[in-house]
Amino acid sequence: MRVRVTTTAVGLTAVTLLALPACSTGPAGAKPHTASSAQAGKSAGADQKNAVPLSSAALKTRLLDESDLGSGYLRQPERQSRHDDVTVVGCTALSELGGDAATGGSLTFPRKAKATFTYTGGSNPQVTEELYSDSANKLSDGIGRIFDAMTGCPTYQVLAGGTAIDMASQKLTPPHRLGDEQWSQLLTFSTGGQSTVLKQTAIRAGSVLVIVSGSPALVDRHLEKALAKAERVG
Repeated sequence: MRVRVTTTAVGLTAVTLLALPACSTGPAGAKPHTASSAQAGKSAGADQKNAVPLSSAALKTRLLDESDLGSGYLRQPERQSRHDDVTVVGCTALSELGGDAATGGSLTFPRKAKATFTYTGGSNPQVTEELYSDSANKLSDGIGRIFDAMTGCPTYQVLAGGTAIDMASQKLTPPHRLGDEQWSQLLTFSTGGQSTVLKQTAIRAGSVLVIVSGSPALVDRHLEKALAKAERVG
């Protein structure tokens, strides 16, 4: 089955992830743990924190910066949104969501902020942090549907600009102790004889959604500090 979709700047699809360098090939760091569910239950008490949606300006102040990450990190300039037409082959779950939703379009909330860093200390892998703010229900529904669809297909293919990209998705055990809801996945895309492995973890804390993606080792290293800074009061 095929569905014609359009890539967005959200960074939740294989096509967007292709912007990361292929030198991140293979998982770097601890091995991931699989799970039957990528979403944990809500904590009623924790939902009261950050209950009011934040503005994009406020979210930008809560992004990690070089001083938070440590030495060896360089912030990359913001990329223009991509609108390349692509075709997804062999994934009914993504097809059922339709075009924009299948590429993460449902997460383009008005209140958002994003930063991408290259780590110069090891083959130049990258790590990207995205922050979104809206009502807890809207954030939960938006990110949940995307993760469920993407991890619902263990393998599929993306055709972009005449290039065939073989995709594999794996649901991971999310860090249940963090935030109110959690999702995590491992994505492997292969083309031209090379494979790249990327990890993506999303944490919702009240009205703030934190998504950290990139090299598995870097995601694990910086996830908690990203959430801590996003949850800060004042």
